[in-house]
Amino acid sequence: MVSVKEQYESYPYPERDPADEKKRLITGSPSHPLEIDHYLFQGQRDWSQTLRVLVAGGGTGDALIQIAQMMTSAGAPYEITYLDLSKASRAVAEARAKARGLTGITFVTGSLLDAPDHGPFDYIDCCGVLHHLPDPDAGFAALRAAVAPGGGMGFMVYAPYGRSGIYQLQEAFGTLYDGMAPQVRLSKAKKLVGTLHKGHPFAANGNVTDHKQSDAGFYDLLLHGQDTPFDIPRLLATLERTGWKLQSLLPPGLYDLARITDRPKDMDDATAMALAEKLRGTMKKHLGYLVPADEDRPIARGSKQSLIPRSPTSDMRKPAQAVAQGRPLPITLKEADVQMRIPRDCAPLMAAINNRRSLAEIREVTKMDPLRFADLWGRLERELTAWGLLHYSRFGL
Repeated sequence: MVSVKEQYESYPYPERDPADEKKRLITGSPSHPLEIDHYLFQGQRDWSQTLRVLVAGGGTGDALIQIAQMMTSAGAPYEITYLDLSKASRAVAEARAKARGLTGITFVTGSLLDAPDHGPFDYIDCCGVLHHLPDPDAGFAALRAAVAPGGGMGFMVYAPYGRSGIYQLQEAFGTLYDGMAPQVRLSKAKKLVGTLHKGHPFAANGNVTDHKQSDAGFYDLLLHGQDTPFDIPRLLATLERTGWKLQSLLPPGLYDLARITDRPKDMDDATAMALAEKLRGTMKKHLGYLVPADEDRPIARGSKQSLIPRSPTSDMRKPAQAVAQGRPLPITLKEADVQMRIPRDCAPLMAAINNRRSLAEIREVTKMDPLRFADLWGRLERELTAWGLLHYSRFGL
């Protein structure tokens, strides 16, 4: 079997060209500062204080570059430790950081199991890594030991149902091509995948495209020697064993059973999320935020008038017009097509969101009675946060 280290030395993943840093910044969830603040620091973090970050299993650097660039652009101080087994992946990440002139990053070649030796950290990013460990529990536990009190982690692990057909091909290729060099395995597997019948679970799976985008994507998807998917019950059990508590999965609306079908009144959240995953059937991965299990940390909510609601759309007036006309707002995700329906009365509040006003200032601008404002804002917040369209944060202000 080709080791994980050998794979990523041969095919650093995801495939990235440092020259592309001149024309684009790759962003996403988790690890966007607005999300970090919202889910881990109640939307009230003091960004003048240095954020100590670990990017565990940093690969070619997507999360590293996102955090470092956004913090740099906002003038927010940070110290980032990048940790990865692959020297080839590290070289790409370093080149990307150099292309942007980013500083404050310490590059370390090593295992994330040694994370506690480099900490503690206020925030840890670990995406696409834990499911590739021989013992994922050991990875979760090591990262828990590396997080500082009051800190947390953004994570991503693979999920089974949206990756139908992948695991049987991984097993088949692992047997067929055992002992072969990575380049030979890749060539042979590509030819065989091209002959799959259209009814094969993988050929029929429209959720996966990595194998079409690059050699590194093909190898990571279908030739990986260690790949353990997590359904919701397995994920929650792992978190409980390793000292973590799930703060939220992203976007939360995907896991809300009541948005799919009637939820029995006596059903617990864990069961409801597990059913939502099965009914959706399209989730290739689970991502979200974790906090230490012994900390009772609420997610930011609009009960504090000093909070500042932030939207990825700088001008909310156009979607607010649609809401005022009673039209649904379409949201296209990889996992679902959503029609978001917001009460018409919420339109003035939505139009007043400009990424600078606090809730108190929005209430003042809309001249709304406090009780009515609280009711309507609660409805608006519930819908927008469900799909990642609103977070609370003062980051960059």
